[in-house]
Amino acid sequence: MSYTLIVTEKPTAAKAVAEALADSKPTKVGEKAAWYEFTKDNKKFITVPAVGHLFTLKQADKGWFYPVFNVEWVPSFKANKFAAFSEQYYRNIEELAKDAKEVIIATDYDDEGEVIGFNILKFLLGRKDASRMKFSTMTKEELHDSYAHMAKLNKNLIESGLARHYLDFYWGISLTRALTLAVKASAKRFRILSTGRVQGPVLHMLAKHEKKIKAFKPDPFWELQLHVQVGKKTLIAEHGKKLWKKKEAETAHKKSKVKNAAVKKIDKKVMTQAPPRPYNTTSMLADIYRYFGYSPNQGLSIAEALYQAGLISYPRTSSEKLPKDINFKKIITNLGKQKNYEKESKELLVGDLKPNEGSKTDAAHPSVYPTGVFKRMGEKQQKVYDLITRRFLAVFGKPAKRESHKVTLDAGGVAFTLTGKKTVEPGWTSLYGKYAKREEVILPNLKLKDTLPVKKNDMLSKETQPPARFSQGSVLKEMESRGLGTKATRAQILQILYSRGYLIGKSIEVTELGSQLSGILEKNVPDVISEKLTRHFEEMTDSIQTGKAKREDVINEVKTKLEKICNDFRKKEKKVGDELTEAVIATQDKQSKLGECLKCKGMLKVHKNWRTGKRFVGCSGYPKGCRVGFPLPREGVIISTDKRCDKCKQPIIQVQKAGARPFRMCLDPTCETKKDWLDKAKLKKVQAESRKSSKEAEKLRCKECKKQFKTARSLTIHEKTHKK
Repeated sequence: MSYTLIVTEKPTAAKAVAEALADSKPTKVGEKAAWYEFTKDNKKFITVPAVGHLFTLKQADKGWFYPVFNVEWVPSFKANKFAAFSEQYYRNIEELAKDAKEVIIATDYDDEGEVIGFNILKFLLGRKDASRMKFSTMTKEELHDSYAHMAKLNKNLIESGLARHYLDFYWGISLTRALTLAVKASAKRFRILSTGRVQGPVLHMLAKHEKKIKAFKPDPFWELQLHVQVGKKTLIAEHGKKLWKKKEAETAHKKSKVKNAAVKKIDKKVMTQAPPRPYNTTSMLADIYRYFGYSPNQGLSIAEALYQAGLISYPRTSSEKLPKDINFKKIITNLGKQKNYEKESKELLVGDLKPNEGSKTDAAHPSVYPTGVFKRMGEKQQKVYDLITRRFLAVFGKPAKRESHKVTLDAGGVAFTLTGKKTVEPGWTSLYGKYAKREEVILPNLKLKDTLPVKKNDMLSKETQPPARFSQGSVLKEMESRGLGTKATRAQILQILYSRGYLIGKSIEVTELGSQLSGILEKNVPDVISEKLTRHFEEMTDSIQTGKAKREDVINEVKTKLEKICNDFRKKEKKVGDELTEAVIATQDKQSKLGECLKCKGMLKVHKNWRTGKRFVGCSGYPKGCRVGFPLPREGVIISTDKRCDKCKQPIIQVQKAGARPFRMCLDPTCETKKDWLDKAKLKKVQAESRKSSKEAEKLRCKECKKQFKTARSLTIHEKTHKK
C-alpha cells in the first residue's frame, strides 16, 4: 500500500507530527530509530525521523594535502565513527522511500534544516522537490496549520546552507592540514592543530583580549569614605573621585576629619526603564549562562529539548519580534493555568497586550517564546523554561520606575555623597521575578543644612583592575556584534575552541597554545584570523539566501582566496612549523604540570606509558622517596585548572573527550566527590590502579633502570636493583 512519507529532523519531531495530524492514535514501529504510521482523511501516512545530518562532506580523492576542493556528500556514518548511530535512521528512510507515493519535508525551517531535507530528498529518495511543512512551534495547532498550508522547499535557503557547508569544509580542512603538516615537517611529530573560517577570528579576538589582561599594569589610587550616623544607622558616603596622587589624598583626608558633616545638596530623579525585548538565540544563551551557569552548547541543547516537546518556539533565531498572528491572550491564559504564573497572567490579561519588541528580525523564525503548553520536565529544563516564560511575560509589562536619591555632604570643604535607589513602580520587573532583582538602598529623609555625626573617616589604597574576562555568555554577544558566526553556530564554535585546548575556564582564559597559535597566524597568514574577511563571506552567504548572489560565484571566490592563503602559507611552512612546534612542546610541558604534591611539595605531572598507552600522574619528588600517583582517563585532552578539590584537596583537571562535553574531576579516584561514579567492585579496581600508577611513575623516573623499562622489562628488575 502506498503512503505519504513525512521526513522530520529528529525522533521527537516525528512523534509530535504524527500525533498532531493523525485521526486516531498513531502506531509506533520499532524501538530505536522508530517511525510512526497513521491515517488522516482515509489516507496512510508515515513520519520517519532523521537524526540531524545524515550526510556530510568528505574529500573525494586520497592524500593528505591542502587546499582541498574535491569533495562529495557521503552518509555521515561512513565518514565519522561518532555518527555510527545514524545508520539505522538512514536505512529506515532508504527502505520506506520505496513505497512512498508522496514526500513531505518537515525538518526544522532554517538553512541547516533545509540542507538536511534536501540531501535526504536527493540522495535517499531520488527526488528533486517535495512539499514543505514550515512551523516555529510543535504545538498541535501549528502543525495542523503547517500541513494545511504547505509550500515547496526554499531553493535560496538550500543554496545558502550548501554554500556555508562547502565554505566551512574547504576552510577548516585545508587550514587544519596546513598547520598539522607544518608541525610534522618541522618536528616529525603528528599533532592536529585546527582552525576554521570563524574559529580563527574568534580565537584571535580572545587572544588579543588575553594579551591586554596579561600586559596590564595596575596604577595605584586612593579613595575616601565617610561613615556618618543617620538616626540609628551608620551609612557610608563616598568621595566618588579617584585620587591619583597620595599627597592630594592625604590632604583631602586630613581636611575631612571633622565631627559633623552638613547636608549640602539633595537630588532625586525618577528613571523609567522599558520592558526587555523578546529573546533571540544569543540573548537567551547569554542569560542561561548568567543565571544557571550552563554553557552555550548545553543551554542550546536544553532549549532544543523544550522545543521538541512543544513547550517553546524554535530556539535558533536572530529575531527580537513576536509573530503578529499568534494569540497572545490564549498563550498567557494557558500559562496562567500553571501555579507559577497564575498571578502574572491575571495581571496582564486585565489590559491590552502590546509587546516591547526589538529591531532585529529573522526571515525564518520569530523570537523565542513559550507556547502555553505544559508537560513535566527535568530540573535543568524547568529552569530554562521558567526563564523563557518570565521573559515573555515581562515583554508585555508596563515600564518600571526607579528613583535615584543622592545626598551631597560637606566635610571640611570636601564633598561626599550618600546614594540611594529604590523601585517606585515595579512594572515589568514583577513579571520577570527573580531575574529582575534590583538593589534597594533607601535613604532617610534629610533636609538641607542637616548635620550628621562622623563616626569614621577612611583613606583606602586601591589599584586599577585589568579588563574583565569574557564569560561564555558575554562572548556570544561580542561575536554577534562583530558578525562572527551565526545564531546556530556560535555556541558550537566556542565549544570547539575549548575541546581543542585553546580555551579554558568559565571566565574565558586563552591557553598558551591558543595564544601562540593566534600570534603565529597573525604574523604569517593574517587572512586566516581576519574578522573582515569572515564577515564578508558571511554577508555573501546571506546574499544567496535573499537571491542577490549565486552559490557558484561565492564558492569560486572562496576557492581563489583560499588558494592564495595556502600558497602564502606553503612558502613559510618550515618557519611556521618551527614556531608551532615550539608552542606545542611548551604547551604540553605546561599542561603536564597539574599541581603541587600534598605529600612532598613536588610537582604532579602527567606521564604516558608508550607500551600500554596508559596515562597516569606521578610526582617529581620520586627520587626523594615520594610514591604518589593517580590513574588518568585514557582518552581526551587533559588541562590543569589551577584549582583544588574541596574534599580531598588534590588538583582538579578538565578532561575533553572527542564528541563529548568537557568535564572536571579531582585526581583522587577514591574521593567522596566520586561516590556516585563507582560501585564497591569498581572502587577496589580503581584503588589497585592508583597503586599501579605510583609504580609506573617510579619506572619511568628511575635513571638506573631507564634502558630496561624502555624495552618493556618487568617491574621486578626495578625492585631487585633497588631492594632495601
